[in-house]
Amino acid sequence: MVDVIVIGGGPAGVTAALRARELGASVVLVERQRLGGTCTNDGCVPTRALAKAARLIRDAEQFGQYALVGERPQVDFPRLLERAQAIVNQVHNKKQLHDHLKQSGVMLRTQTGSAYFMDEHTLMLSNGESLHGEKFIIAAGGHARRFTFPGSEYTITHSDVWSLTALPRSVAIVGGSATGCQLATILDTFGARVHVLEVSPTILGREDPLIAQTMTEAFAQREIEIISGIGGVERVEKRDDGLRLWYTRDEQPHSLDVEAVIMAVGWVGNVESLNLPAANVRTDRSYIVVDDYLRTSTPHIFAAGDITGRMMLVQSGSYEGRIAAENAVLGPALPYKHLIVPHGGFTDPEYGSVGLTEPQARAGHQVIVAVVPYADMDRAVIDGHPDGYCKLIVSQDNHRILGAHVVGEQAVEIIQLVAAGMAADMWVEHLAELEIAYPTYAAIVGLAARQIVRQLGVMPLAPQWRSLGRIHLSEWERSGL
Repeated sequence: MVDVIVIGGGPAGVTAALRARELGASVVLVERQRLGGTCTNDGCVPTRALAKAARLIRDAEQFGQYALVGERPQVDFPRLLERAQAIVNQVHNKKQLHDHLKQSGVMLRTQTGSAYFMDEHTLMLSNGESLHGEKFIIAAGGHARRFTFPGSEYTITHSDVWSLTALPRSVAIVGGSATGCQLATILDTFGARVHVLEVSPTILGREDPLIAQTMTEAFAQREIEIISGIGGVERVEKRDDGLRLWYTRDEQPHSLDVEAVIMAVGWVGNVESLNLPAANVRTDRSYIVVDDYLRTSTPHIFAAGDITGRMMLVQSGSYEGRIAAENAVLGPALPYKHLIVPHGGFTDPEYGSVGLTEPQARAGHQVIVAVVPYADMDRAVIDGHPDGYCKLIVSQDNHRILGAHVVGEQAVEIIQLVAAGMAADMWVEHLAELEIAYPTYAAIVGLAARQIVRQLGVMPLAPQWRSLGRIHLSEWERSGL
């Protein structure tokens, strides 16, 4: 019997296995397919490769502005998909996960197919091998949610994009959250006519209203149609020239004729094949229920990553994997808390967020909010990307940063600066005093912080200066009069 059996070879599972070995446990890691998880194999990594290609096309549109001679490139979609797969392989070669795990002393069972519990201490593999463990960490990940309706077999998810043989000329994307919006801007740049259908009143409804509003305006400029407030998809019909998607809106039927329908309607845990009732592990809505120590309803079985349904991000999966391993090996003493989780989308423009949205912050705090446009930043003007905003939200009581939301060029990178400040428990005054390099996009954070410092009244200002208003602030970077 081994000390710890880890189920799943994605970020959560690999991190858990390595951390358990660091703590001296004997470890077996079971992965039904290829190591790396969804994000490496058919999620973040290859999708980011598509986003890179889309950015290159977009940047080529500026050639004339910078005295460059050249045509706007056209995408060779099959070759691009091959390139995306090559990048996946390159990332695998860089990580050397298989060798790293083996050299660390982790025993591997990969390409096993389904694995399932026989009882609370026994895991059965599809080849007939049984594994016996003292502790378990379930990090089996998740998959795109699929709905069943007439014609649903004609729809695809992001995982199926890699099997396309040609770029569809028109696409309906059902779901206006991160995955749907990212695919929308990518495919639009490649030349497809894109429609985004969303049940909520707005796209990116979980983000700060500034991000949702700015992205909605950006979609309109790009002529990406947003159809919000739909009642649901009724059916998809196969036609000679493509597909007809039927949906309801305001209780009335509507249809769209497109070549492809992509469902981006959420993410569910891979719980179906694990036979969790045999291990007395409780689930709720396709996720494993865990406590603050990532324990399941069976005390010696822990779970981490997407399968818990808590925070389905790579960085969060790795964090949970580490916590689960420490609690499994050393005893449940370390609670996990997703307090500061920077995240974002490689849409065009990008968006990034950390902490509370403005409505969330105002619900529990007295706050000061600064919104600085990208047009204030010299770097944005130099690069020809002046569209976007940075919003900084600060507690009026203790001057701590409660949240930040950026939409615009390099937003996902910028937001990491604020997240680091929040993790260090910095006052906004500290952030305002940082000498951030010029000209950079990140300098917008300092500008927002100094705006808040003035509003808080902790920066001395003469009465006559204060009366001049925001546009006369003593800042090197600013726009207009």
